[in-house]
Order: sequence, then C-alpha cells, then structure tokens
Amino acid sequence: MSNRPCSRVACSRHAQFTLTFDYGDRLAAIGPLAFEIEPHSYDLCARHAERLNVPEGWTVLRPTPLGFD
Repeated sequence: MSNRPCSRVACSRHAQFTLTFDYGDRLAAIGPLAFEIEPHSYDLCARHAERLNVPEGWTVLRPTPLGFD
C-alpha cells in the first residue's frame, strides 16, 4: 500500500488509484496508483475513485474490476 494521501481535501485515506484527464477528448481515466507522482494527475483513495463524477458529455474510463475496497 502507498503512503501517499488521497488528493481530495480533508481526506485522510491512503491513495490507491490515479486519475488523469484528456480535456480534448473529454475523457477521465482512473486506474491503479501510478508509480510516481505526476503534476497533472490526482491520487485518490478507493472511496473517492468509486464516487468520481465527471461533467456531462465526458466519459470515465475504468478498468474492470477496479477492486474497490
């Protein structure tokens, strides 16, 4: 397990997933925690990864199963 915290404000859980965006394609991709911290991605705990909402017209790409705890 990672010692990196979830990127959501006031969340004290450990990150398990990484979220990235492709604004041109209106795509949000969530997958396993990246090995390194990237400045344009967000590390999320399982709870916030599972509850992710995106703007209307956007697509969320999630590998199945993600293994939410």
